[in-house]
Amino acid sequence: MPQGSCLETRLKNLRARAGILRSARRFFEDNGFIEVETPHRIPVPIPESHIDLLTSGAWVLHPSPEICMKRLMARGFDRIFQLCRCWRDGERGSLHLPEFTMLEWYRAHGDYTDLMKDCEGLIRATASSLGLGRRICRGNREISLDGPWERLTVREAFSRHGGMEMEEALARDLFDEIMVCRIEPLLGVEKPAILMDYPAVRGSLARLKPGEPDVAERFELYIGGLELANGFSELADPEEQRLRFNQEREYRRQAGKPVHPLPEKFLADLASMPPSAGIALGVDRLAMLLLDAERIDEVVAFTPEEL
Repeated sequence: MPQGSCLETRLKNLRARAGILRSARRFFEDNGFIEVETPHRIPVPIPESHIDLLTSGAWVLHPSPEICMKRLMARGFDRIFQLCRCWRDGERGSLHLPEFTMLEWYRAHGDYTDLMKDCEGLIRATASSLGLGRRICRGNREISLDGPWERLTVREAFSRHGGMEMEEALARDLFDEIMVCRIEPLLGVEKPAILMDYPAVRGSLARLKPGEPDVAERFELYIGGLELANGFSELADPEEQRLRFNQEREYRRQAGKPVHPLPEKFLADLASMPPSAGIALGVDRLAMLLLDAERIDEVVAFTPEEL
């Protein structure tokens, strides 16, 4: 454990973090959501090209509760949320831990614009619970939480900050590099920013935008250059989802990474899921933001190195 003043700061932050969790639960309960718990250890994950998993016997520790929460939506729930531990192998840095806390929520008969409104309400509620009001500090910057929050498309962000158009970045395999190095640090520095309408090839599990087949209804939330959440209008077409999963599995195979079987039970349930929207938000990063912490180590009880 850290010593002296560092330990005092950690303990102070952990007390504040408990208040953030209480406030988040209250926000969702007040808005008609039901808290659920799903298994952390699952037999088959959702195939994702850039996420490596931790095994637990013949099964894996989930990188997100997404696969089970969507199956609950298919079985009749209409508004659910979950606070849980998640695991991703090899993730360690000032913003990453291999074991972390995720807040994930889903709402039926809504789309990604409804999730954007949820984010605004949630961030304001948790900031208020710490006595921060409508302004927070990130380093030496003051960020206003008053609305409306900035909304810009990925295409606009590349034109404005990327030094090249989005299509060129994709063609030259520079999309991620430019996003991380040039665009993300400039997002949400005066007020929160919602980066929306990703190219379809980066749509993840998002449905395509009606009338714009090259655009996915996906967004990410940034505050002070910090990525906090990733949400989308859900793809509910099992065959299209199977196609995307196989593309992800082929990418992993070509990269020499482990390839898991398809989650057939998830795909079978997907056909019964109503039009929905879902989002994952990093709780540790939210605590970093609201407590103005530089490293994720400052807002968790233990880091891997301390165990």
